[in-house]
Amino acid sequence: MSTYGQWVCVLSFLIPGLSLAAVEGLQSKAAVKPEGALAPGPYCTNEYADDLSALNPKARELEQRLPSYTFCIRTLATYECPSYGPDGNLRRKKRKVVGHGTAFAYRTQGGETYIMTNEHVADWPVVTDEQNPADDVPAGCKRVSDSVKIVDDESDSFDRDDIQLTRVVSDPQLDITILKTKEDLPVLPWKIGHSSGLKERNVVDVRGFPLGVFKATNAGKVIAAYDHDEYKEWDHVDFVIDALLSPGNSGSPVFAVSCKTGEFELVGVYHAGYTEGSALNVVIGIDQIRELMTTFKRKPQPRMASKLALNQKSRLRVVNGAKNSMAPYFPFGNMTAAVRYRTDGTLVYELLNRSFPTRVYPVLVMEDLPSSDESNFGIMGRIWIGNRQGLKHHKWADLDADAQEQFDKLLDAMRAESLATFDLRDADRVAETSREKYDLSKRLERALQKASAGYAELASNTVDFAEKRGPQPGEIAIELRSILASGDRQEGFSTIARSATPTESVEKVK
Repeated sequence: MSTYGQWVCVLSFLIPGLSLAAVEGLQSKAAVKPEGALAPGPYCTNEYADDLSALNPKARELEQRLPSYTFCIRTLATYECPSYGPDGNLRRKKRKVVGHGTAFAYRTQGGETYIMTNEHVADWPVVTDEQNPADDVPAGCKRVSDSVKIVDDESDSFDRDDIQLTRVVSDPQLDITILKTKEDLPVLPWKIGHSSGLKERNVVDVRGFPLGVFKATNAGKVIAAYDHDEYKEWDHVDFVIDALLSPGNSGSPVFAVSCKTGEFELVGVYHAGYTEGSALNVVIGIDQIRELMTTFKRKPQPRMASKLALNQKSRLRVVNGAKNSMAPYFPFGNMTAAVRYRTDGTLVYELLNRSFPTRVYPVLVMEDLPSSDESNFGIMGRIWIGNRQGLKHHKWADLDADAQEQFDKLLDAMRAESLATFDLRDADRVAETSREKYDLSKRLERALQKASAGYAELASNTVDFAEKRGPQPGEIAIELRSILASGDRQEGFSTIARSATPTESVEKVK
């Protein structure tokens, strides 16, 4: 998926329609029912119509009298950003950010109204970085407070009539957040449809507030009924529409016209558009959201990379890959890592310096010892931190709790990345034999790229640690070849004593 555009406030404008149950089994506020259903016409050859003329006239007339069930929401967050002043003292500066988006009410229960919107509309990142930015907030800032509320529109500055919302559940993979309020709000009068029933050329109705300036309704066509969205944390199925939407439509409900009843049905939630396409916009299919709407329980779907179980069977795949590959490298964030097999059964993981392959030296080396437990991939061994001087051993007991946690995460991440890399290489060998195997290879490649990008901060933190804790001039440094050559995990490593002048070095035995 291409990089998506920014979002601002979205507010629905009512389109003629018919009152139905808001959610299956739940009664809506509009109780009027149409007299008969629309007979199938030339624009109704499948489950949903190809033209808005298929909408029941009585439904049009009724919805014009219904109050709006979509709302403009405003999210506010305060970030604390550490920095150092001229005196060298740590400073903490606070920055505030504001964003707007759409939410629509779809259910009342227990005196509360439940509202749905996009996760990227309702939630700001906990910590800012390259993958999770916040407007005008530098990377490395921590969110210390946030709120979300209903406002009239983007320019609304009167706070007294704002409606505070609380979060019920968020699903980053679906890009959906459910909110609630004790206020009695109008709810969605239409039945929840079936996005699986959509076909190319079906007409859709999208309600929003482009640019946060005015109410608007956009109509368009389904131009692709299936698009697997794997941008950043997203992992769900979209359908693509050609409605002329603008930044600000995120969170808009998307409707199709049922050929059976002539009524609108909710078939998705608009959440993003292609930055290089003037009218290429993607909608989250409602079929994936339905259960979250009623149970309020998130069921994360495992990504391709995370489906790879880290156990003895997967370790054997990595061992075979490391033994048989002339280039046992794999991506790790914006850096390169490697895994090598040692004759005593140990896997040796390396994180190479940022300038690799111009300069070749590791900033981190970790032993992954074999385990007798078939459910375990391996056991953490020794750790070396490196720089151009060489490698310096760090005892586990001497590391603080934060460093130990970081190295545990590093080892698991390297295991997963090396496994995914060797699985991709195996798939590539047979990718040209069939379309199915070719598609598998491409999916594995995309999954590996996404997983690797998620480790950028972990890799950067490791480099920072290495700059502080790597061997210094005059300290004894270990060569990587000595670690790889030794079958004894405790003794026998040859080392290099580095003097203050780089040209002076002597071989020593530890």
